Amino acid sequence: MAAPMAVEVLQSINTFLTSGRHREALAVLKGLRNGAVYGVKIRAPHALVMTFLFGRGSWRQQILSILRATYTHSKNLASFVFLYKSLLAIMRWAEGKAHNLHPLVAGFIGGYLIFGSNNNVNSQINMYLLSRVLFGFARLAVKTGAINPPKRDPFPVFAAVVWAVVMWQFSNHREVLQPSLQKSMTYLYRDSDIWHGLKDFLWHNKL
Repeated sequence: MAAPMAVEVLQSINTFLTSGRHREALAVLKGLRNGAVYGVKIRAPHALVMTFLFGRGSWRQQILSILRATYTHSKNLASFVFLYKSLLAIMRWAEGKAHNLHPLVAGFIGGYLIFGSNNNVNSQINMYLLSRVLFGFARLAVKTGAINPPKRDPFPVFAAVVWAVVMWQFSNHREVLQPSLQKSMTYLYRDSDIWHGLKDFLWHNKL
């Protein structure tokens, strides 16, 4: 008796989800779900590696640090997707149609409210997006004809400029760099200058 009833309930739910009714509201909820899952997938491995490479404190403190960073990333991404898609739906309803400026407005509001808090997780996410946005603008300029397509691949010059600038900043103004980048570069370029014997030359970074 219970099994057929459970099958009937599942069929009813499936029919509701695929009927097309309330599709925008359901898309908002699915976006919330996907944001939370994606945040965990992205942040958990990154936090695990960074914490165990450069973190300090006991194992318990390091695990709590990983969980906090993962929770913050997942929560913020899920909240942004939920708010962004909700704002798009509201603007479409208010104007009677979608407009190409709606994503700009919804993204601005969501970015200010969700990713405007200045913490390590938001800082990393925003800087990650900034590099992609700048690349996107360069490609958009070529696509729209604002600039001519380069005759040679500009990527080697781009890489040279980026690495030249970051190494100059690290050597002369390290404090202006993002904290996790400072730690990574200190490990690579400063700690490799220091050792006292075989133990901290091969097995340990520092005694």
